[in-house]
Amino acid sequence: MRVLAIDSSGLTATVAVVEEEQTIAEYTINYKKTHSQTLLPMIDEMVRMTEVDLSAVDAIAVAGGPGSFTGLRIGSATAKGLGLALGKPLVSVPTVDAMAYSVYGCEDIICPIMDARRSQVYTGIYTFVPETAAEDSHEMRYRFKVVRVQMAVSVEELIRRLNVYGKRVVFLGDGVPVYRDMLAEGLKVPYFFAPSYMNRQRAAAVGALGIRYYQEGRYETAAEHKPEYLRMSQAERERTQREKNAVPEVRGMTMEDGAAVAEMEHQLFPDAWSEKSVLETLEQPDTICLMAEKAGRAAGYLLAYTVAGEVEIARIAVAKELQRQGVASTLLDELETLCKSRGVRKILLDVRAGNAAARALYTKAGFAEDGIRQRFYDDPTEDAVLMSRTVEAGQDSADERA
Repeated sequence: MRVLAIDSSGLTATVAVVEEEQTIAEYTINYKKTHSQTLLPMIDEMVRMTEVDLSAVDAIAVAGGPGSFTGLRIGSATAKGLGLALGKPLVSVPTVDAMAYSVYGCEDIICPIMDARRSQVYTGIYTFVPETAAEDSHEMRYRFKVVRVQMAVSVEELIRRLNVYGKRVVFLGDGVPVYRDMLAEGLKVPYFFAPSYMNRQRAAAVGALGIRYYQEGRYETAAEHKPEYLRMSQAERERTQREKNAVPEVRGMTMEDGAAVAEMEHQLFPDAWSEKSVLETLEQPDTICLMAEKAGRAAGYLLAYTVAGEVEIARIAVAKELQRQGVASTLLDELETLCKSRGVRKILLDVRAGNAAARALYTKAGFAEDGIRQRFYDDPTEDAVLMSRTVEAGQDSADERA
């Protein structure tokens, strides 16, 4: 079996062509140029020098993360593009797994550390377990053992865990020069650092482990592949904070909101409404359809029917990542304001009996439980709790009645 291997997850850019018994070629650069400038020319030069036909490789192994967000995206995009063009499957190899695999045969604790900044590292804990090849043989073989899967963790927490294991540790990775002093100060177990020729990412290790994972059935199509970040990027963290701090804004739903509402429906409910159903509801004259936005993005929605001076909420939902940030309460407040202006006397709804969070939200908003409708919900079958709230007449509606 032959694979093309790619790793651009850290400061090092590295590519290789690997077979089960040998590495045909490996090209590694640990210098100033960005991976977007180096990766494809490296592959091209390696293929030219070895006369390898990429269409003949069986798979593409790529370091799937964790690591540098930009580096991972470049490696992932390169692997996906080649995989789609060549019609080859991708093997996503965890970055720190491949780093540890390069220290083959080491029975100590192997601890790759990649600098994740803010006194954190991307790491995992590994070792090799000796196994005799056969009863009549003195040949030793080793099984690669993942003691602790890859994670993002503080250096202090990593030191604590390694001290608990109580075994000698070998460190490698670009986090070593950054946190060497912290490790020396906190570790109570013997440790050493891997030599320069094995202390950074190597595509040959990605390829060798990729072959093993491929043979175990751990591969995917190029279209399915996504890098594993373990932690949000700085830009994503800033966006999340902005969204968390932003005040939800509610407006009337429009036809253009149908797709966003249908998407949230499919994410949140087993009995999701289609976009067509949402738009048909919006077109009806006896409905109230509200859309909530937070920091410029769709955050939630409310669909309700009006009849005989009452409003029944048919749907109220909030995007998963924006829940518990006041979106549902703001939707309910806006609904109440509309009800007052229209002279509506009561708001009705039903909720799954087991949905404690939603029941607590409605109770806090002034809804009272009126009864139970047995086995009302499907998938799973569950009772519905009927709830209602009386709307106090507002000044506008009182003036209108006068």
